[in-house]
Amino acid sequence: MCGISGIKAKGDQKNNIQLMCDLLDHRGPENSSFYNYKEYWLGHNRLRIIDIKNGDQPMFSHDKSIAVVFNGEIYNYQSLKLGLESKGYKFKTASDTEVLIYLYLDKGLKMFDSLNGIFAFAILDKNCNRLILARDHFGVKPLFYYHQNGNLIFASESKAILSHPMVNKARNKNAIHLLSNLRYVQSEETIFKGIYSIPPGCFMKYENNSYKIMKYYDFNPKIDPLDSHQAQEGIIYHFKNAVQKQLISDVPVGVYLSGGIDSSAIVAIMSDLGLNDISTFTLGFNEPTDEFESAKIISDRFNTNHHKLNLNLNPLQGFPNVIWHSEVPKINLLQGFAMSSFVSKHVKVVLGGLGGDELFAGYDIHKIFYMLRSLNKIIPKSMEKLIGAPLGKIISALQRSTGILKMDEYRRGLETVLASGNILKQLLILRNVWDQDSSLLAVIYTPDFIRNGIRSVKDEFKNIASKYQNKSYLDQVLSIEFQTKMVNDYLWTEDRMSMANSVEQRVPFLDKDLVEFSFSIPAELKLIGGNTKSILRASLNDFLPKEIINKKKWGFSVNPYLQFKKDLKSTIEKILTKEYIHEQGIFNYSYIKSILDYKPHPKLRWHYNFLWILTGLAIWEKMYIKTDMYLKKNHELKSFYN
Repeated sequence: MCGISGIKAKGDQKNNIQLMCDLLDHRGPENSSFYNYKEYWLGHNRLRIIDIKNGDQPMFSHDKSIAVVFNGEIYNYQSLKLGLESKGYKFKTASDTEVLIYLYLDKGLKMFDSLNGIFAFAILDKNCNRLILARDHFGVKPLFYYHQNGNLIFASESKAILSHPMVNKARNKNAIHLLSNLRYVQSEETIFKGIYSIPPGCFMKYENNSYKIMKYYDFNPKIDPLDSHQAQEGIIYHFKNAVQKQLISDVPVGVYLSGGIDSSAIVAIMSDLGLNDISTFTLGFNEPTDEFESAKIISDRFNTNHHKLNLNLNPLQGFPNVIWHSEVPKINLLQGFAMSSFVSKHVKVVLGGLGGDELFAGYDIHKIFYMLRSLNKIIPKSMEKLIGAPLGKIISALQRSTGILKMDEYRRGLETVLASGNILKQLLILRNVWDQDSSLLAVIYTPDFIRNGIRSVKDEFKNIASKYQNKSYLDQVLSIEFQTKMVNDYLWTEDRMSMANSVEQRVPFLDKDLVEFSFSIPAELKLIGGNTKSILRASLNDFLPKEIINKKKWGFSVNPYLQFKKDLKSTIEKILTKEYIHEQGIFNYSYIKSILDYKPHPKLRWHYNFLWILTGLAIWEKMYIKTDMYLKKNHELKSFYN
């Protein structure tokens, strides 16, 4: 796993590309180098995983006409290499990176059809003065760019782009609006104005001082009328292949073992494939939901080399450092950072269970939609206009007049039920999106912020949601979330927090073939009787103990209510001061103060998460926009007190 960077601009860019590489050192601390050709500069930071001795980059074709910098893994590179060798292409290394060079020479821009893996790469073609930037099918690996007046800057992380003197540091107001609603940014935009993300399944073709984003993969699998037995067989077949492909490495590979069914399944399949020396890692927080006992069951069953870390979690103290890595203030960053730090002392590559819940309906929100499916048949669509809107306004007015914040829960519940048949609206309400409520919008934001214009959160989802209108109720939800929250929230967090400690995290459940097969399984097999991941559990009956198969999902998160009582409130009061909020000009301090003054209550989960994001946003703004603090890595929380 690596970090890549590049510049296309006139003049000497040596110092600029060197600084970009320095800022990405954590992504690849074992080698750093750059290459210059005319106005093109390519930078690379390497974490050595495959062909440790000969795989440093940038890498070139035999005649030096093609140069590549690459972040990721091509899991099918060995079979691709054999095919290319049969056509006469000669290789100097055993690296998957070199395969990209000759695959491009062989197939040109049709090369993406052949790739199975996680990747972000840049190919410089001197023959036609062309630069290609590409990102994998589902967006596991990040790639950002900035374009101005024919000049192009790109990198694995935005901070490297931001360091270039050409880039004007400014916040992106619409992205901040998305962040405060979703707790991630659902857009090709970032919270840095002018810096964009290459979308998943797309590549950029840059030539003649301009660029075009082109799609090579469109995620829209068709439902196959499989029975339960066929679905189970297919899951195991594809899952085994996914795990086996992702074990390719010249260094040891470990497993994040949470104790849940997904990570346990990875260990079971590794054992079934004949691996005898498996290293597993479990993290706990001294809370009742810790899963050490479940992890021990799996560790004992498959005789793994097990490591556990019991963390006394104090997220706020480490918040500035994880924001430095994430570049976006998010919830639940620190546990991923702590886990990768722990793992990095033992292995450089780790497999994780991310994706199982998203493919097979494993969250409580999926159970809610299972119930809503029946309610929507009873409640006419007209009820929302007749009852929902007026009653919602009454509850909102009552809440504001009484100051009873926990009434938000009841209002959102009512709005969800009455939005009958409107799947996208129901999904956004359940994900705590509040900008559909104009009265709440006016309470949270300043008039100036609203007046200057912000796009509705719903607008960012419309095009994606429209693709799946002909699918069943739950299939629509799973498809929308996979294309939105998975890419821009979960995968973002996984990449940044693992690479913060130079650990390559692989995700077998997000193997292209497994994903496509999983989404072809009818939703009614995934949630039988409201039981989550029904078909996956049935598939794994022969591989896992019953207590793991039937285990309730706990999740892997910090409790915002407990954290608020612990140190979140006192930290917020030092950072989100009245003076700072007025200067920022986005949020109303009175609303922030109303949450701080309210008696702590578990039903205020959304409110505490909201304040968490705002606190992180203040740290981010000072670190990245108002100062150059981001040019160094380590920061103390007190440095951000106002």
